Amino acid sequence: MIKIENVSYKYKNGNIQVLDNLNFCINDGEIVAIVGKNGSGKSTIGKLIAGITKLKKGNILIDNLDISKSKEYQKIQNKIGIVFQNPENQIIFNNIYDELSFSLKGLEKDQIEKRINIALKQVDMQEQKKQDLYSLSLGQKQRIMLAEVLAKEPKYIILDEPTTMIDSQGKDKIYEIIGNLKKQGYTIICITNLADEILLADRTLILDNGKIACEIKKEELVEKSYLLDKYDIKQPTILKILTELQKNNVTINLKQFSIDELINNLKEMLK
Repeated sequence: MIKIENVSYKYKNGNIQVLDNLNFCINDGEIVAIVGKNGSGKSTIGKLIAGITKLKKGNILIDNLDISKSKEYQKIQNKIGIVFQNPENQIIFNNIYDELSFSLKGLEKDQIEKRINIALKQVDMQEQKKQDLYSLSLGQKQRIMLAEVLAKEPKYIILDEPTTMIDSQGKDKIYEIIGNLKKQGYTIICITNLADEILLADRTLILDNGKIACEIKKEELVEKSYLLDKYDIKQPTILKILTELQKNNVTINLKQFSIDELINNLKEMLK
């Protein structure tokens, strides 16, 4: 479990309180979406949890390990991986094997090989193992960046707007991978402003003025969709459809919030 306790953050030489006495938990095995307008501090949360940005006020506990204690740093780093929105800013090597093995220094060669093969399979990129990174599409590069994180065998994965720069086909593949990773037991924090990524989450936390303004559980999405409008978060198309149906006394409860699932439910109702 990740615990965020009384966390506040203000950038150096800045007057704006980016995060203001923030409190929430991320439970093991769930996907949590953190959404908010640009500048709301959602990416700062991810960087604080990952240890990229130094915590100044409050506490962050990763499986009861205190992120502010230097002696716990390496243990925490082994538990967490983060993927940013632009994969090209994260690439160090041209060769895929070199890129993935870079963060596995200290392991035996056969262990490195095993971890890389497993990670590439998890993101469905094993066929590209010997290709140059720069020959891949942007979506494929992002999958390699995710594989690099997975090769470290973390428990928690932070995705900071992972599909913002990717085309629709690439987005769908990333969403499929995220769903599979959840089934494998990973805990995922998805920092996003993209409507469809809200549908992947077990819970959505809406950030406003440095605070968690509200929480929406997946099963509450239709009932509380007005909160997305209230905080200028774009609603997924399927959520709009379900809301309109409900206004007309047609209630459909979906588990995956997919169009196919909606169509199948409507077909059953029309029989």
